[in-house]
Amino acid sequence: MQGYSEVDAVTAHQWAADGEAVIVDVREHNEVSQSSVDGAVHVPMSAFDPTSLPTDSGKKIVFICAHGHRSVQVTQYLIANSILEEAYNLTGGLAAWLQAGLPVEPALA
Repeated sequence: MQGYSEVDAVTAHQWAADGEAVIVDVREHNEVSQSSVDGAVHVPMSAFDPTSLPTDSGKKIVFICAHGHRSVQVTQYLIANSILEEAYNLTGGLAAWLQAGLPVEPALA
């Protein structure tokens, strides 16, 4: 077993809207400044600090990046090192989120 679960964008959005999940964006600052998921916690992969994760919320943690590759690496690392017992990767990343027509915060001016 891979130790984490894949979740589609629509399900992740619904979980977040229902207060069941926190979305953690592992993209870099320049990517997040272009657009981001509303309410997502930003923990860039290049400076990843597991202590920055909202692990005390009791909510599912869904990791997102641009296309789902970096977020898989993060979820695998967290599970393999027993930092999290459960983690979710958003299949297809922000690209899938946008393709599903889900809302994002616009670029920062």
